[in-house]
Amino acid sequence: MNEASAKQRAALWVAVVFLLGAALGGVVGYIFAHRTVSANAPMTAQQRRARKVEQLTKDANLTPEQRQQLESILTQLHGEYKALHEQADAQIDQARQKGRSQIRAMLTPEQKLAFEEFLKKMDEERKRNGPPPER
Repeated sequence: MNEASAKQRAALWVAVVFLLGAALGGVVGYIFAHRTVSANAPMTAQQRRARKVEQLTKDANLTPEQRQQLESILTQLHGEYKALHEQADAQIDQARQKGRSQIRAMLTPEQKLAFEEFLKKMDEERKRNGPPPER
């Protein structure tokens, strides 16, 4: 075997090993990323409540009647929390609109156009991100 042929074979092996490593790394990364995301999928409020009830039932050895009472209490509390969040959200929106009005009052007509475009982008981003997860 001559020296040029040996160098070509060595280069070919290096390229093959590199490509196989890249492909394997991609596959492993894809699998890891998808398992991680699906494992951390957010639970609904109902699922979180059920998990809490199940855990306390097990830890405190609750009777079926106590478990039912606990579920009822937690459902009622969830309704109260949700009402408080809605009330706070309305107050936050009111404050946001007040602040925007104050800013508009200090701007020139040209600046107002830029401000409205800025607000449009902010509102789209807020809409894209969605509301915070239900508690």
